[in-house]
Amino acid sequence: MSDIPGKLPSLNGLKAFEVAARHLNFRLAAEELGVTQGAVAQQVRGLEAQLGMALFERLPRTLALTSEGRRYIADIRRAFEIIARATDELKPQAIKLTISTTPTFASKWLIPRLADFTVLHPDLDLHILATERISNFVADGVDLAVRYGRPPFGPGLNAELLFEQEVIAVCSPLLLAGRTAPRTAEDLSAYPLLHDAHNLWPEFVERHLAGGSSPSFKGISFSQTAHAIEAAIAGQGIVLANGGFVTEDLAKGRLVRVFEARLRGPSDIYLVWPRYRKSPARETVIGWLFAEAQKKAEPSPMGLVSPG
Repeated sequence: MSDIPGKLPSLNGLKAFEVAARHLNFRLAAEELGVTQGAVAQQVRGLEAQLGMALFERLPRTLALTSEGRRYIADIRRAFEIIARATDELKPQAIKLTISTTPTFASKWLIPRLADFTVLHPDLDLHILATERISNFVADGVDLAVRYGRPPFGPGLNAELLFEQEVIAVCSPLLLAGRTAPRTAEDLSAYPLLHDAHNLWPEFVERHLAGGSSPSFKGISFSQTAHAIEAAIAGQGIVLANGGFVTEDLAKGRLVRVFEARLRGPSDIYLVWPRYRKSPARETVIGWLFAEAQKKAEPSPMGLVSPG
C-alpha cells in the first residue's frame, strides 16, 4: 500500500498558492495570510520546486497563472472546500426546534423568558413561528405548538395544559391619576375600554358589575391582545388580559389591577405536539415551559388600586 500522505506537497505552500491565485498579487496574498510578501513568494517557489513546474508568470505589476497553474488551482480549491466542510461538520451543531404560537403569547409571555432559556440550553436553537393561523406540524415543520382551546386538538397529537386563562382588568396608573377608580358599571362607563378579538367585556360587566341601568361604553378594538395591552400601558384605556401576559407589567408598575374580580377565559392554553415524533430536544423545551408556567403566580401585592 503506497504512502499517500508522503506524496502531498507542502500545505502551507498550497495555501499560499490558492490565496495568491485569487489576488494575482503576492502583496495582497500576504495581507490576507498575515505574513510578509517575501514569505508568500518563498512558499510558492517551494511548491513550484516540489512540482517541478511554474504555476505563475511573474509580470511587472501582477501575476498570471500558467496553464498548469489554472488546471491545478481548480482542484486545490475543491480540496480546501472539502476540508473546510469536513471541519464544520465536526463542530457541535445547534439542535433546531420550531415552536408555533400566537403573536400575543410570543411577545407577552414567551419572548421575555427566552434569555433564561438560552443560558440554560445554549445547544438548542429555537425558531418562534408567531402567527394567528393554526400551523401544520408537517407542512410548516413545527415541533411544538401553543394553542388556545380544549382538547382533543386532532388525531395523533398529545396535549398538555400549560395554564388556565384567568382574565383580569388592568390599566396604566396614569389613567387613574386624580380620578376615582371605577367600582360599578356606571363608573366604568367614564373610561375607554380596550377590546381584543375575544371581546370579553360584556361578560365581565354582566358577571361582576351587574345591577342598575346598563350604561353605554366607549372603546377601541384591536385584532391582537398584545396591541390592546400596549395601548393600556400607554394610558389609552382599560383592558381585559390574561393575568400571565401582564405579570411583568404589573410587577414593574406599568399596569395596575382595576378590579379584584377575575373572569375565567373561554379556553385555556395548551402545549400540543405530534405523538409519533420523538424528540429529546422537544422534551427539554416542554419541561422548561412547564417550569416557567409554575412561576406565573402574580406578584404580591398585585397592584390593585384602592377606591377613591
